[in-house]
Amino acid sequence: MHDLTAIVADITEEMLAAPDRGRPADYIPALARADVGQFGMAIVTADGSVFTGGSADKPFSLQSVTKVFALTLALGRVGDQLWDRVGREPSGSAFNSIVQLESEQGIPRNPFINAGAIVVADVNLARGAPRAAVAELINFVRYLADDDTIAVDTEVAASELDTGFRNVALANYMKSFGNLRRSPEEVLDLYFGQCAIVMSCRQLAMAGRYLMAAGRNPSSGHRVVSEARARRINALMLTCGHYDASGDFAFRVGLPGKSGVGGGILAVAPGRAAIAVWSPGLNAQGNSQLGTLALERLATRTGWSVFARGAVPDS
Repeated sequence: MHDLTAIVADITEEMLAAPDRGRPADYIPALARADVGQFGMAIVTADGSVFTGGSADKPFSLQSVTKVFALTLALGRVGDQLWDRVGREPSGSAFNSIVQLESEQGIPRNPFINAGAIVVADVNLARGAPRAAVAELINFVRYLADDDTIAVDTEVAASELDTGFRNVALANYMKSFGNLRRSPEEVLDLYFGQCAIVMSCRQLAMAGRYLMAAGRNPSSGHRVVSEARARRINALMLTCGHYDASGDFAFRVGLPGKSGVGGGILAVAPGRAAIAVWSPGLNAQGNSQLGTLALERLATRTGWSVFARGAVPDS
């Protein structure tokens, strides 16, 4: 039995003292002002216990972490038909790369790079308006986190809209291949809105519990997704959740995880815990410098890596 109170306290102390903290996402003006001196961590275990450290209750912009929840909704809407339009392979390229789209006929490598998430947003628009689709996603994460205070940071959403030229290019390029059904403007309205959802580490760890609990919401006992689908989302997080650093994250941490350029990472120890870390300083691949290090320390101290012997407890 691990003393998670002590482990979280030790890791938090180490992260707050770490000299190399990375740089914030300065290409998004609303994120450029983030204080890289901050670090937060929250763990919610299978029995419902919560362990926090640092700025665990400070809200931050989820950015690409929301792709996990958007993917869950899209799979609920169209099921495996989604894979006709989005791949399931690591990209090996930067999160906003356009290079592979031409050779692969407008089909993004996976749903966690920007191009793939834009296709997922197109699916989630269905026949509704972008504002309604953003509201649906917010209501979904509120349900998962059991917290009705979760909302969108309108300043961040506007900042994304003003500076998201690469995403505009990705959307238009995929539209030219027929892989967007709605207009690029509508799809990006949803995409930028979902990226601007704000949560704390505590809220994010709570929202991620269904992926730890074989697809069920532990608060209600209701099934969010099937056990098989939860396993597959976790597999995509492990292989694709950190862009061109996904292999390194699997090597160092060994947990399914999804990062965002706001500095947050959602990680899952199947059957054991949902974990959220946040520090806004990023490494060269756009992942939280201290968040990655903290999760590596946690996996080492707990043995929770999915590659460790006995890592996944019996159900």
